[in-house]
Amino acid sequence: MKLGGECCIRNHVQSLFGGMRWRGVFSFEVRGGGLGKRFERMNVDKLAPIAIFAYNRLRHLEKTAESLKANCLAGQSELLIYSDGPKNQEDEMRVQEVRDYLKTLSGFKMITIVERERHLGLANSIIAGVTSTIGNYGKVIVVEDDLVSSKSFLSYMNEALECYKDQKKVFSITGYNYPLKIPQHYKHGVYLFYRCSSWGWATWVDRWIKVDWGVSDFSKFLRDKARQKLFNRGGEDLTPMLISQMSGGIDSWAIRWCYAHYSNNAYCLYPTISMIQNIGLDASGTHCAGSTDKFRVKIDNGEICDITFPQDLEIDEDIIQELRKMFRISIGKRILEKLKRLINKIVRNG
Repeated sequence: MKLGGECCIRNHVQSLFGGMRWRGVFSFEVRGGGLGKRFERMNVDKLAPIAIFAYNRLRHLEKTAESLKANCLAGQSELLIYSDGPKNQEDEMRVQEVRDYLKTLSGFKMITIVERERHLGLANSIIAGVTSTIGNYGKVIVVEDDLVSSKSFLSYMNEALECYKDQKKVFSITGYNYPLKIPQHYKHGVYLFYRCSSWGWATWVDRWIKVDWGVSDFSKFLRDKARQKLFNRGGEDLTPMLISQMSGGIDSWAIRWCYAHYSNNAYCLYPTISMIQNIGLDASGTHCAGSTDKFRVKIDNGEICDITFPQDLEIDEDIIQELRKMFRISIGKRILEKLKRLINKIVRNG
């Protein structure tokens, strides 16, 4: 699949300022031999709001907030923080510590804190918070409380949101990139993948409202191996995760968001250099089963080379094959998953 045209830095700035001369809008800095770019000023009405989802991990949240504050667009961006309510009495003190810290936060154009009285859980919290925010602003940048961002993150996300807003096949944008080696022949600073990322991402309201959170066609999908094969272009683990979600084994908004990309024949846009590091893969999170370094990456330090956003971007099969290797399921695990489904079917049928 191929998108059309090209959106370069100059075109992007002209669109933001309605055809104004672009001189002075950007400042370019040479750091360590690389050409880094940043916004000196930007039409603030065009900036996407940032939504942070927090629970009970104060130390992780502090690092998340401080890294966002270091972005040059932080002071011009509105920040909304959704603080989930405690799951039990044991979590009450930790949730309160998070909320006390949030009241001291500064460095953004405006900060809105939404304190949930009851525990929604991550999936319901994100679905409700994103739906509310995107309904008011038309777009949103989403960050969970265990993600450290580079200084270029907000600039990249806002530029990409502007450049691809009319490219309906781009369903979402992420600031994370997997630890993979980009092929030498690939010259772009961004690429498309069938699988979306929940680690520092953004989207638009017209994409978000297309999500069927109940996955009403799941029974048809389950009987159709061809559809499952297409869905699994983003990784062999996608269909098993969706089955687990629909059978009550997990509670994931992200797998349903991935399914919406597949259902709409759409993609997620990734940078070739990661601007996000997940610091929550240390077994501290509710949905983190154990500590792992599998997805640890070196993030951009503000020295990103000049990125263009080509609108004739195509899927690169070499990149796709490298990514699919990361989500390949072993034969033993496949057998185990089939046994689980068989047992669940026997239990349901009595």
